[in-house]
Amino acid sequence: MRNPNAGQRLLSQRVRDIPSSTIRGAMKLAADATACGDVVNLAQGLSGFPTPQAFKDEAIAAIAANRNQYCDTFGHPLLRQAIAKKYQRSGLPVDWETEVTVTCGVSEGINLALLTVVNPGDEVIMFEPFYENHRPNILIAGGVPKFVQLRKPDWTFDRSELARAFNKRTKAIIINNPNNPTSRVFTLDELQFIASLCQKWGTLAICDEIYEHMVWDGRRHVMFSTLPGMEERTFTCSGLSKTYNVTGWRVGWVIAPAVYTEALRRVHDYLTLSAPTPFQYAGICALESPPQFYDDLVSEHTALRDRLAGHLQAAGFNFLLPQGSYFFFADCSPFGFEDDRQLAQYFAEVLKVIAVPGSAFYQPGQNTNLVRFCFAKPLEMLDLAGERLLALASRVKN
Repeated sequence: MRNPNAGQRLLSQRVRDIPSSTIRGAMKLAADATACGDVVNLAQGLSGFPTPQAFKDEAIAAIAANRNQYCDTFGHPLLRQAIAKKYQRSGLPVDWETEVTVTCGVSEGINLALLTVVNPGDEVIMFEPFYENHRPNILIAGGVPKFVQLRKPDWTFDRSELARAFNKRTKAIIINNPNNPTSRVFTLDELQFIASLCQKWGTLAICDEIYEHMVWDGRRHVMFSTLPGMEERTFTCSGLSKTYNVTGWRVGWVIAPAVYTEALRRVHDYLTLSAPTPFQYAGICALESPPQFYDDLVSEHTALRDRLAGHLQAAGFNFLLPQGSYFFFADCSPFGFEDDRQLAQYFAEVLKVIAVPGSAFYQPGQNTNLVRFCFAKPLEMLDLAGERLLALASRVKN
């Protein structure tokens, strides 16, 4: 009989250091709970609404026209031109030929940026809590994560702590804005402070801006690369997934100065070769969406946010009203659970509501008493979740 552990000693150290995904674990928990009855899944960061028909039609037309083979390795020229125009409208001059690379989602884009510039032992600063992928991304590149805390209740950072994190070994900082999981939208003043430290220490910025159009209550997303002195040292990573509700299409991009883009493309060529061709054609259509599309996105998601906020408040959760993204990062301390994994299990098995335990967004071994909910779901789903979560009100300690 084959020994299942026989190959363990041959695994690379980077694989040993990378934990299994807690978010994927939450999805398995959802599947297991569903087998025992209906559940409300507010865990994974994907929309509960259909992809706009116009985008689907473009993808279908591309497939029907036999546009199913590799296109330009670095992205279809028309898509790269559409991406460049999008950023030019926002005040960032972009050369589509030398500065834009289409990737297999933002996840590949972040990995490419790190693999392009990080040498073994280089330090990469990241805010904690962090999006689950970013720490493993750094480890895969051989970098050393350096953590700076975002603190409750407003999820702000201490400027002196951030300044101390920078040193001569700091190669890059990852900035996820709007932030997942906390939903913070960093202020212009905060971003300018980060930029000043990058320039002082010669540090690169790798920016995950996938939620760039999902900012609420009149806030404005500031592209880090538009700050004075940062255009030449920033990798801007974004994509179609969240804004256009196509998380399964895996079309993202990286915008970077030509010298970095040329090197990044060499890595991309051997890592994934190219993003799916039909979906790149559909992406051209998506990026040509009129202003009303984005206005509707904001108004519709604000209504969803406010609906779930009312339910969470009634149940006794503490939280920052989301400023951006489509997540609540809710504090469950009032309910008296031992740890966040226990409460996520209770939510799934007893309340039939799936959430991601907050420990997914921290260094291994931490208990946060936080959970993340996704509110990009139909109102009836949010109402059902609220009805079930209301049972927690009886557990609140006075």
